[in-house]
Amino acid sequence: MKYGIACFPSKPLQDKANRLRKRYDTHYSKIPPHITLKPPYTVEESEWKVKRNHIRTIAAHTPPFPVTAYKVDTFHPKENKIFFKIKQHETLQSLYEALNEDKSQKEKAEFTPHITIGQDLQDDEHFDVLGRLNMKDIHYEETIDRIHWLYQLEDGTWTVYETFLLGKEE
Repeated sequence: MKYGIACFPSKPLQDKANRLRKRYDTHYSKIPPHITLKPPYTVEESEWKVKRNHIRTIAAHTPPFPVTAYKVDTFHPKENKIFFKIKQHETLQSLYEALNEDKSQKEKAEFTPHITIGQDLQDDEHFDVLGRLNMKDIHYEETIDRIHWLYQLEDGTWTVYETFLLGKEE
């Protein structure tokens, strides 16, 4: 089974992202707006408890952290993905690194915290949408106090398996 780890922004930011995702994101119906902390990976049944405890320990030792969505950006030319860019924060970066420490250096991608609002668009539409969104003022600030361990259903939809509060021993 595929698993992933993410944090979900507040409802106002999710609503803003979803208004755009309905039109521009092919994965709109598969997962709510989120910041990916660990991309999809598989867990053997025999490793499940160890992985769960590892996530729990990392969450307990990570304090809540601020998240600021401050502009629209893209990964083009690597991929036609448009997103709300999230300002880098030391705690967010450390959390990402701790959750991905099992990956080799080669597998680790540079962490660009973001909330996807459009993907899989043709070049013309990608640049048209990006140009229009870049004219809008984007600024949301909030505090993330929990992370979510997700799993993928057979239809490709992601659902929360377990939620871990940050900075709290359970």
